[in-house]
Amino acid sequence: MQPSAIVPEVLVEYGRVTRAVLARYLAPRPPERHLYRLVADYPRRGGRMLRPSLCIATARVFGATIDDAVHSAAALELLHNAFLVHDDVEDESEERRGRPTLHALHGVPVAVNVGDALALLGLRALMDNRSALGPRVTMRVLEEAERMARESIEGQAIELGWRRDNAVAVGETDYLEMVLKKTCWYTTIYPSRIGALIGTRSERDLDRFVRFGFFLGAAFQIQDDLLNLVGDGRRYGKERAGDVWEGKRTLMLIHLLREATPSDRERASAFLARPRARRGTRDVAWLCRRMEDYGCLDHARRVAHALAGAARHEFEALYAGMPDSRDLRFISALPAWVLARS
Repeated sequence: MQPSAIVPEVLVEYGRVTRAVLARYLAPRPPERHLYRLVADYPRRGGRMLRPSLCIATARVFGATIDDAVHSAAALELLHNAFLVHDDVEDESEERRGRPTLHALHGVPVAVNVGDALALLGLRALMDNRSALGPRVTMRVLEEAERMARESIEGQAIELGWRRDNAVAVGETDYLEMVLKKTCWYTTIYPSRIGALIGTRSERDLDRFVRFGFFLGAAFQIQDDLLNLVGDGRRYGKERAGDVWEGKRTLMLIHLLREATPSDRERASAFLARPRARRGTRDVAWLCRRMEDYGCLDHARRVAHALAGAARHEFEALYAGMPDSRDLRFISALPAWVLARS
């Protein structure tokens, strides 16, 4: 599958529209030095704008205008950056979008507070939907946001628990269930659901978007995990092999633990049992080589391709009968795009 040029074009266009609204929420004000100047840091570092673009495109497919959807799109980006700030603290990450993480620059307490502020600004943007959507639809969008945040937090708890308990018997089904919650709900399911809700002004049939969002979001996450190992670090935006340093149970690591010899599995388990500060460069390099040796990356690529194919199939069923439009072609091209990005 080769993605059309329409995806980067729409991401740029809807990203520009979303950033114009974001600027209102990120405007400097007191207390500036330790809060609002830092609140603007991650959003201004860039990002692909997938989530807001999917929200706007879905809304437009179902009859809404850009203005109808742009506050929800801006809220998605604010909430996404709130999750990133908190995730970076929880993962002890060192780099985000090509620069040191917020907690590395300013300390954990300040970073956590900034993440909280970003989340509250996201809720403010959703509440500001009232003038365009009215109170009933605005409330439904907020209820969907609560569901999305709850699913994401539960998924993060599962992943953090695996690392805390040094779980080495995690299966691929476990991984996909975690990804459904942690990644898919806020990356692809929620943007699709609220886009349809805004476009139709109806909450009927929103559950139809869960399967499409799961397949698309899971393919996105696996490709993200692969890029962490083999991607261009400057374009990917996080430290190379950061997932290995952090002990994340990616699909590649799960495959390694299942396929490795007893001695290799024992060494990998011992590595994962140590805190990040006690993991060394040589051991990280060894684990990455073993993933290559046991075909873990190729296995993950096959799974990602299968999921993207399933997403394409679900798209055809979900949008059957809809009139052709640029926004529809954008959504149609996303399964191929998630695999092609680097």
